[in-house]
Formats: sequence, C-alpha cells, structure tokens
Amino acid sequence: MASENENFSSGLAPDDSAYNEALGWLYSQLPMFSRVGAAAYKPGLQTSEALDKAFGQPHRRFRSIHIGGTNGKGSTSHILAAILQAAGYKVGLYTSPHLVDFRERIRVNGRMIPRAEVTDFVTRWKSTPFDGHPSFFELTMMMAFDHFASEQVDFGVIEVGMGGRLDSTNIISPIATVITNISKDHTQFLGSTLPEIAREKAGIMKAGVPVVIGEAEGDVREVFTDKGAEVGTAPVFASENPLTSDFEPIPEGGWKFDTEDYGPLTSPLGGVYQRQNINTVLHAVRMLRRAGVKIPDEAVRQGMAEVIRLTGLAGRWMHLVEHPLVIADTGHNIDGLSGNMSQLMSLLGERRKETPGASLRMVIGFVADKAIDDILRLLPEDAEYYVTQAAIPRALAADALAEKFAALGLRHHTVTPAPEAYHLALEASRPQDILYVGGSTFVVADVLASLQQSR
Repeated sequence: MASENENFSSGLAPDDSAYNEALGWLYSQLPMFSRVGAAAYKPGLQTSEALDKAFGQPHRRFRSIHIGGTNGKGSTSHILAAILQAAGYKVGLYTSPHLVDFRERIRVNGRMIPRAEVTDFVTRWKSTPFDGHPSFFELTMMMAFDHFASEQVDFGVIEVGMGGRLDSTNIISPIATVITNISKDHTQFLGSTLPEIAREKAGIMKAGVPVVIGEAEGDVREVFTDKGAEVGTAPVFASENPLTSDFEPIPEGGWKFDTEDYGPLTSPLGGVYQRQNINTVLHAVRMLRRAGVKIPDEAVRQGMAEVIRLTGLAGRWMHLVEHPLVIADTGHNIDGLSGNMSQLMSLLGERRKETPGASLRMVIGFVADKAIDDILRLLPEDAEYYVTQAAIPRALAADALAEKFAALGLRHHTVTPAPEAYHLALEASRPQDILYVGGSTFVVADVLASLQQSR
C-alpha cells in the first residue's frame, strides 16, 4: 500500500518521477478531507473564487451541470456524463473521492487526466502568486476546471464534494442542477436534522437554473420548495413522477426496465438504489432537452447501458467474482448501507433456495467520524465478518471496531490491512456463498487497488 503521505490507492507511476513528485506534493502540502477529516474542512467560497481568478476563470469556458445530494450523486454524475458522451458531446467529469488512481477524479470522455497534465498544473500552481492555503479539494477542483477548459469540453458534469452552499464547486454557474436525496451524513458540518442538511444541499440552487430533486418528502421537500421560490426556480421532484417501471435483474448484474420516454432500457449498475438514480437522471435529461440540449433517444439507451465503459465508474454494487459472488460497494452511511443490507439478504435467501447452507461473509471497516453504533444495527446477524480498516488516518481502528462487534455478538475476525482481510474471506468462501466488501469507500479502494496491483 501507499505510504501515509502518498494517500490510499494513490496511482503513483513507477516510471514517472515528475508525476510522482507532483502528486506527492499535493498529498503532503494540502489538507485532504477524505484522509484526515475535519482538519481539512474549509467551508466558504473565498479561496475557490480567488483560485478561479488566478487561473483565468476556466469554469466560464464550458457549460456545467451541478450534481449534489447525500447518496447517489456519483452514480448520477457518471450516468448523465455517459448519456451526453453518447450524444456526441465532449464531456468533462469531476467526482470525488477516487478509488485506485487520483486521476479518476478528472476525466474527459472517460479518459483520466494525463499524468503530464497533473504535473504541469502543479508546476504552474507553485509559480502562481497566491495569498492563501487552498485545501486538497479546492486545488484539485481547479485542476479539473483548468483541464476541462483546455480540452474545450462541451459540458462539465461537476459533483459536489460536501454539502453545497459552501462547497468549493459552488462557484460555477450551471445550466442545470440535480440534487439526488437527503440523509444524515457529515452531520458535524451540515447539521443534525434532515431539514438542516437539506438547506445546505439546496445552496447549489441558483436563480433561474432548472433543478431536479431525486427524493424529498415532508419538511425536506418544503426546504427545496422554499429555496426554489427564493431564487426563482421551480424544483422538479423526480420520485413523484416515476419515468421507469418493471425493473428486473439481469444475470450478469444490472437491470432491465421500461421507461416512459424510451421504451425498454438496460443498466449494468445492479444496486437497488440505482433505480432511483436512473429515474432522477431521466428527469435531468428531460430538463436538459427543454433547455435546448440535443440528446437523441439512442444516446440515452447507449449511455445508460454502457456507463461503466464510457466513464470508468467503479465500486457501485460491483461484481468482482461470480463464484462465489463477490460484491464491492461504496455505500457508507445509514441510508446507503440499509439498502445494501436489504439487497444482500434478499440475494442470500435466493441462493439458499438453490443451495441450502449458502453463507454470507463481509469484509467491513468504517471511518471514525461516522455514526458507527447506528450503522452496526443494520448489519445482519447471519453473517461472518472480517473486521478491518482502510489505510487512511480517518479510519476507525480495526481493534476498536472489533470490540463493538463482540458486544453485539456478531461472528468476526480482525484482519488488517483490508486486502488481507479480503483474501482470507475469499479463501473461506465456497462457490455458492456471497462475499461483500464495504462499509467505507476506502476499504473498497484498498481492495480494488490491491487487485489491480496483482494483475
């Protein structure tokens, strides 16, 4: 694994010393929330606005689509980018965090930013007179905008990092906005109640810019309605008008389903939670079409079906092995993990009908700033756990997590690092069993990086 200064799954190139030096500088000089948590959190737009000015306001040189929310914003960003690519546009995609390679965060038509471009940007940044200390996220975001401008993209699909109102990406002036849903996550920064969190997320809504809200009910819905009235835009609530129906799983993983606008479609993204993301994206496509963006029906079909190939999306209900069935998923908060656990137990029940005695194993770890006790209540008793921790400072120590598992009476082993836990769990699994890797995005990242290195 990468050293602590190099970050998890850093994507260092053994034969590119200039790139490695630039990436090492980014990791060592700038605070990074995904690694250290609160110490790197810098709410407010002043630094981002100053950076943007220093680099010539690159975000003004392409049309952007802003995507926020608690869960599903990464998948939604990738699906929408894939559809725009299939429509013939050149599309920049900015997401976070990365899993295996830093450059996953910045893509143009699915191609990661070249190492030479990362090196060049860091070199230019070091020579730029700037009175301030940007965070890792702020500078990486500016690298993305600079790259998209130089590549002359038609659209930049920009995922919010955290929150919305004070997130550094909120300097953009998008042509459309999407907010997927609201659940409790990062409560120490965004608020302890769903309406408080919704108000932060709603901060990306702008005057006259059309907005799709994936899921919202009650007080949360009212927050978005009020914000829309304040800025002069009427939110479209996607869940209140389903454009999809008749979801059925397909053998290779994913879904086939019917749609109101395009007839039958397929998606390779097999998580149950993707059903709502897909409906949200289809509403976003309607919104973009009304705004004059030409998106042929066939582009929607192709983009939906080929999102992984077109964008490189990984870590979402991802099948790593078929026998046993190994699934890796980056769901990491109560809502995300609740759906995953329900889907896992449904799969296990189906397997046990075919092969009585099929077992569930889970390689699992968390970051220390999550509501761990609430999350642990979601975990099935009928599973064998390999308790581990990711190679980042934010990770909850495996020994401390194991104590919680013991107190709940859950069968478990304590194994670090995460790739070793994965291999031990895989060796113990039979062809009819299920193995799940998750709990933390960074546990998935460590396992995927190890598998890539071993190829």
